[in-house]
Amino acid sequence: MELNIVLWSFPHSKRQVCSPFHQVAVPVLDGLIQAASQPDSTFDVTGVVSQPARPSGRGSRRNPPPSPVAQAAARAGIPQDRILTPERAGEAGFLDALRSLHPDLLVTAAYGNYLPTRLLGIPRQGTLNIHPSLLPAYRGAAPVQRALMDGLTQTGVSVLYSVREMDAGPVLAQAAYEIPEDVQAPELTQRLFELGTRLLLDALPDVWAGMGPSLALPQDAATATAAPKLSSADAALDLGLPAAAVHARVRACAGWPGSSVAFLVRDPAGRESALTLKVLRTRLAESSGPGTEVQNTSQEPNQVELAPGALTVRCGDGGRLSILELQVPGRRPVSPAAFINGLRGATLSWVPIR
Repeated sequence: MELNIVLWSFPHSKRQVCSPFHQVAVPVLDGLIQAASQPDSTFDVTGVVSQPARPSGRGSRRNPPPSPVAQAAARAGIPQDRILTPERAGEAGFLDALRSLHPDLLVTAAYGNYLPTRLLGIPRQGTLNIHPSLLPAYRGAAPVQRALMDGLTQTGVSVLYSVREMDAGPVLAQAAYEIPEDVQAPELTQRLFELGTRLLLDALPDVWAGMGPSLALPQDAATATAAPKLSSADAALDLGLPAAAVHARVRACAGWPGSSVAFLVRDPAGRESALTLKVLRTRLAESSGPGTEVQNTSQEPNQVELAPGALTVRCGDGGRLSILELQVPGRRPVSPAAFINGLRGATLSWVPIR
């Protein structure tokens, strides 16, 4: 789901903005609308551009619902003819409709695609993007996920001017953010966009004064790193890696594409069957860590420890990882206790990725 808000400006009057967003753009949109409603506000939110309505579940193919961003815009009272839903940002009809709003500023967040030059030339004050990383680190579609995968303890958010190159424009504002130990990608993404919205609002007076381009700092391209989008292949969880790396990947892939592990189930009669589980949430066990010696209670190194209410695996470095929430595909998520009860005395071991 992607969104555009339009901030439109006139001398000595309220200005109006426009911007593309993903679902995390809903709180960004709400924050801009709330700020615009204040008595001392210098801008208005005059339009929203979102993806067309798409099926999102059973029974939605005939009448797909609008995107969450479009729904938020409608709830806020933005007229339907100002909620634009193009298939592509370069459509001639869409660009004409955007020009008719006479926006001063285009604001993008979680858009993830290149914006055409014809679009970038429409807003008088340029286009600002909220990007959840400390640029030039993690340019690309998955900065939060890649930062978590890399085991970072600090990330941040940048407000930058958009150019034709992905996330390469000069940075107007930036703030660091300490990553909580067990936070997952969806929650961290939301926190960073909330922080980015505050940075954007703080920067708007300089933008309206025409000082934004001169205050923005160019990025050092030599130190830039990439954050390519994830794929379904990233869902396969390799428990042969160190426990900290496995935990980081579960956090990074939460939401989509998720994390899954192949297990071998052996019932009390010795019969074996394969089972693939989605691992939704994990935590490093107290004994995990580099150089830590862990004694496995099983003769099989891959066997899962099944204690009352706990499901723990030993990873490649000997570190132990507790699985806090899991799911059999097609069923509801369950706690370790509920899953263990369903095993009825069977043992469980994880299958290495070959």
